[in-house]
Amino acid sequence: MAAIQKLYEVCKVSLSEKGPSSPEAVENVRAVLNMIAPSDVGLECEAQAVRVWRRPRALNRKTVFPSSPAIRYRHIYECKSFSIGIFCIPASSIIPLHNHPGMTVLSKLLYGKVHVKSYDWINMDEPRNLSKVRPAKVVKDGELSAPCGAMVHGNIHALKAITPCAILDILSPPYSSEDGRHCSYFRRFSKSDLSGILLDQTRGSECVWLEEHQPSDNFVIRRDLYTGPTLKF
Repeated sequence: MAAIQKLYEVCKVSLSEKGPSSPEAVENVRAVLNMIAPSDVGLECEAQAVRVWRRPRALNRKTVFPSSPAIRYRHIYECKSFSIGIFCIPASSIIPLHNHPGMTVLSKLLYGKVHVKSYDWINMDEPRNLSKVRPAKVVKDGELSAPCGAMVHGNIHALKAITPCAILDILSPPYSSEDGRHCSYFRRFSKSDLSGILLDQTRGSECVWLEEHQPSDNFVIRRDLYTGPTLKF
């Protein structure tokens, strides 16, 4: 059985029947996600090019990677319970800080190197008169290099490609504006005088204030053709 087919079937059983809030379901999916390689989803050529990325006179990068700086998304599957897709990110490109309301996000870096910064919201007991500004604690802030294990992201995260990279994402459930799961973008709130009220609640964790923010017009995600094995439903 193709690895991507097995991933689909495990997602269908675990995420559709048990739900993404089940630790057992998440671990079942992550175990299979760990086994996915670039060749399983039609990305072996790109992965090979990245392996020699820093070598002089290596493969002609323009013949492998698009000259456009746009991030590309290869859609594989989506239902009400989960979605599967791949983000192909050019070197130095950024997916800005964005949220996944009421969702679980599992990711596998297929090739390349990426910097990940992710946060989880901090629930405030006292109401604050801060329109669209919320506190969050840092979950991860560091680099990942393929090959590496699958990860479960914080609810809000940003990605910066250090080399060209590809990330296989599973969202459960997927975005849905009808169900109140729409994507919002954020940035760190510039005022630092609010940090003091978080000290008692974060127990020493690094924390920030985040405010909603529209990304620049240069941020573009384009649909791309998925070239891996076709799923059998």
